[in-house]
Amino acid sequence: MGQNVLGELELLVMLAVLRLGESEAYAVSIAEEIRERTGRSVRRATVYVTLQRLEQKGMVSSWLGDPLPQRGGKARRYVRLEEPGRVAVQETRRRLQSMWKGLELLQGEGTP
Repeated sequence: MGQNVLGELELLVMLAVLRLGESEAYAVSIAEEIRERTGRSVRRATVYVTLQRLEQKGMVSSWLGDPLPQRGGKARRYVRLEEPGRVAVQETRRRLQSMWKGLELLQGEGTP
């Protein structure tokens, strides 16, 4: 696999980051977004590990926000998608669409 190919969980995390935007994308909200949209429950620890891996690859960046009093002073680590991450999401989408092309009979009515 090339550098721009994402695994399923990496793709879901990055799509959640895109949907949430950088002011709302942090591990808890990412896990909730994935659960709400896919029905798949993802542990926060799994999201943290995935985000660390994506950050090491240069696909996302993160920073600590200000401590929140209602959370006992803990700061959230916010995430943004970087250009290599955007490219990887687009490339993964292109490859998945290419694999689906021609399988309309197996999909039933409509598109996936």
